[in-house]
Amino acid sequence: MFPPIAAAPSPVPEIRLRLLASPRPCGARAVGHPPAPTPIPQATIVPSASVSGQCAAPHRIDPSTNAAFADRQGTLANEKDWVRAWIDETYLWFDEVSTTLLAQDYATPVSYFDVLKTPKLTASGKPKDRFHFTANTEQARALAQNGTEIGYGMQLAFIGASAPRDIRVAFTEPGSPAAQAAVARGDRLIEIDGIDVVNGTDVDALNAAIAPQRAGEQHSFKLRANDGTERTLTLASASITRDPVPTLNAFNIGGGKYVGYLLFNEHLATAEYWLTSTMELFRTIGITDLVIDMRYNGGGYLDIASELAYMVSSNAATQGKAFERLQYNSKNPFQLTPEQATMPFHGAALGYSVAPGYALPQLGLTRVTVLSGPDTCSASESVVNSLRGIGITVDLVGGGTCGKPYGFTPQDNCGTSYYAIQFQGVNDKGFGDYGDGFKPTCAVVDDFTHELGDPKEARLAVALHLLGGGVCPTPASASKTDIAMRKAEAERVPYLVRSPILENRLLRPGRQPG
Repeated sequence: MFPPIAAAPSPVPEIRLRLLASPRPCGARAVGHPPAPTPIPQATIVPSASVSGQCAAPHRIDPSTNAAFADRQGTLANEKDWVRAWIDETYLWFDEVSTTLLAQDYATPVSYFDVLKTPKLTASGKPKDRFHFTANTEQARALAQNGTEIGYGMQLAFIGASAPRDIRVAFTEPGSPAAQAAVARGDRLIEIDGIDVVNGTDVDALNAAIAPQRAGEQHSFKLRANDGTERTLTLASASITRDPVPTLNAFNIGGGKYVGYLLFNEHLATAEYWLTSTMELFRTIGITDLVIDMRYNGGGYLDIASELAYMVSSNAATQGKAFERLQYNSKNPFQLTPEQATMPFHGAALGYSVAPGYALPQLGLTRVTVLSGPDTCSASESVVNSLRGIGITVDLVGGGTCGKPYGFTPQDNCGTSYYAIQFQGVNDKGFGDYGDGFKPTCAVVDDFTHELGDPKEARLAVALHLLGGGVCPTPASASKTDIAMRKAEAERVPYLVRSPILENRLLRPGRQPG
């Protein structure tokens, strides 16, 4: 039985990503005697409510809802004042942001927002805040609510983003222009509009073709398949509906074990329906073990992550336990009580795409295997951390995760949605310190020679081997150096080309976690 469909959820923001930036040489610095010190001006901070919605170019009507915006006539200075105030009030590390960054030194509110973040690093040397971004509000809502965006329907993986580049197709969306043209996982981009992708210098033209802004844009792509054959095809951009759960499978691995597999690509509103349907199917057919493929799942709605974790486990394991406790800055900007800042394991649908109150199914598992990689981020990491927090064994097969135990409620102002880190999430045991990601149980390099869900695909094959009683494969002849190189390859930096909203832990605006 399929769960009942909910009414459309309230809108939430999002954005598109620009890529393929080439490294630039640093300029030389002049050497000389420093001038005498002068007083450093400090930024003036006003309450955000006093300048909210005061816009240089007010937006009148929201085309997605036909409702009037709250915008009124203001100035760019008002918009920048709002940005500085919002950071000071709600940003998790507000006290680490320099007070000498002045609004008048930045041309736009967005460029000002971009620098208003902590300069501190993680233990491994990564920037602590790698997740600060903005979005066009109208475009953002389409992806967050409905999973729609402009593109070709092929998800690209930048294995090497600077020359010599190695850009491959990770997967295609069913029914998309790319899928209809038989573009396949592992296809490598050789040329775009006649421009050399591997060593070409015209990155602006390559970016424009890879990330079209409007439906109907046509570009030619020369692709090389895994067998070495090449072909050139023309693709026209279109409005693509992303499928959050495009692939399901089940495997009888012997010994009474029946393993369910699902490819889960994003925590969108539409995922509530497909995850609920999938878990009802798996419960009906009697799976004994589960593999969740989240190697490309950068996150999304935290509520969806909570529902998934509940459905995987049992009522006995989740009853009275916290899925995630949200820790805000010392100002407690949203004035939440500890109970209000605690998200439970949701046992009923919340109305994202299933009728609110619908009882969610449970598989009652005590062990889960997750296929992971550096693009496994945020809400996806919450699933792992929360299950471990209630004693569920979670094995990671693939690469280390991205390391984002943080999240936010997007805030709209003057047609731009601002995503500033507002909370850190910890599990029922109080753990949330994974800014450098979770390490894999078994390090396995991503396999672009097999389709996702194919039992011969390297990561899935190792997962099935583990569930059958095996151990992580390590060839007898492998040296420590070989093993370290394989591990580094499996854990290389994120390389998917996608919107930053798909790499986040989002709370729906106006909704408290508890």
